[in-house]
Amino acid sequence: MTRPIRILLVEDSEEDAELLLDEITSGGLDPVCTRVYTPGDMTAALDRQEWDIVISDYTMPKFSGLGALEAVRRRELLLPVIIVSGTIGEDIAVETMHAGARDYVLKSNLSRLVPAIERELRENEVRRAGRTARRALQENEARLRALVSNIPGMAFQLLRSHDGGYTFPYVSEGSLALLELSPGQLREDSARFFDIVLAEDAPGLMRDLALSAADMLAVNWEGRIKTPTSRTQRWLSLRLSPRHLPGGLVQWEGIMTNISRRKQDEIEIIQSRQRLSELSSHLQQAKEHERTRVAREVHDDIGGNLTAIKIDLLWLITRLDSGSPELLKKARSCESLLDRTMEITSRIARDLRPPLLELGLLEAIEWEAGEFQKRMEIPCTVKCASHDIPIDPELGNALFSVFRETLTNISKHAGATAVGVELKVEAGTVTLSVSDNGRGIENTDLLKRGSFGLRGMLERARNLGGEVSFGGAAGKGTTVVARLPLEPAQPPVPLPLGATDAS
Repeated sequence: MTRPIRILLVEDSEEDAELLLDEITSGGLDPVCTRVYTPGDMTAALDRQEWDIVISDYTMPKFSGLGALEAVRRRELLLPVIIVSGTIGEDIAVETMHAGARDYVLKSNLSRLVPAIERELRENEVRRAGRTARRALQENEARLRALVSNIPGMAFQLLRSHDGGYTFPYVSEGSLALLELSPGQLREDSARFFDIVLAEDAPGLMRDLALSAADMLAVNWEGRIKTPTSRTQRWLSLRLSPRHLPGGLVQWEGIMTNISRRKQDEIEIIQSRQRLSELSSHLQQAKEHERTRVAREVHDDIGGNLTAIKIDLLWLITRLDSGSPELLKKARSCESLLDRTMEITSRIARDLRPPLLELGLLEAIEWEAGEFQKRMEIPCTVKCASHDIPIDPELGNALFSVFRETLTNISKHAGATAVGVELKVEAGTVTLSVSDNGRGIENTDLLKRGSFGLRGMLERARNLGGEVSFGGAAGKGTTVVARLPLEPAQPPVPLPLGATDAS
């Protein structure tokens, strides 16, 4: 042994005690021994310290081996007891073994004592390790039960059999609050759970479980149930991890939680975005209508009035007496001012809405490209395979707005020396591509505050069922591509909130 053996020796005879210790020492052990021979002394010794083994005489005037065994048993100690006796019959030996003795040795045959002690010490180490493991297991189970009981939802195991059926080997107590089904009900009949999954969502759950079983993939499923008692609709989230069992079975461990509140928030956010999108689309349409109306009034009313004024002014100039040079000079000055005003009025009307839009999208784009080229002195080429593009007026207005906004950004930020434009129609989609060789665009440009022009492009295209993408890299130019369907998209149908239990 690597350390002294703590022996509690229950023996009233000092001579017998010395005999036992001599035998133990001669057998190669290192005993540290305390001798007791009354019930009180043994109780005090057991309470005072830990012992490795108890060696007790069977019969003593004031005590007995059975009493020593009872003292150890009452304390539930993992302490081996060996009975030593001068004479012991078979009946007594059986009695002591039933009482808890690990072995018995006759004083006339003490050669068995040391081997018995060594065996019991080894076996007692095993018993101690087993008790420690059981206690650790019990503590872990208690800890797990405490954790599971505090999970917002339920923990469970789901087993898939060879015939494709499912059972619940384990279900936590949270199932009653979550599903209105007790753990016992689910263990007895797993169909109770699958029956309350809504018919629209059940195929997705079964598909995810089948794929998980085939490929050993985690299951992340979200779907709805209708509880069997209150008939309340709830959104559930299942998170499962699969593993193989012997015999080719598959079992999942996971948790199930109520996500009704989050789903309701998501639906409300989607509805809010739809309403904002509809509002944005309405404001954009109202803006286009107002620009068209103002452009028409500027061109027709103000432009018409200015034309009439010029006619009257020319009439007056032709009738002024050449002897009134000052009046003639003033009239000529008014005519020049009127011409500039008519030119400004015409330009304002064109900027509000180019009249060429009435003739077609391509004509308006070519005209705007020409104006940009004259104004900025940057070559701007337009390429289109066909001049006949059958496009809805609203889509035409949207593409032209994207084109005009793109040219505005190029003139302000790009530092480009050339711009290329391509307009094409294919597969029911009209595509406008505008490329420049400027400084390029970065993702931060799309997200920075005040970029309402870029956001307006994206939102307007989305409202019409299309998209706008931005490509390129720093120092390598930018390409803006707008794709819209030839048929205007229908407005999105608002999602119903529905009656869900978010508890």
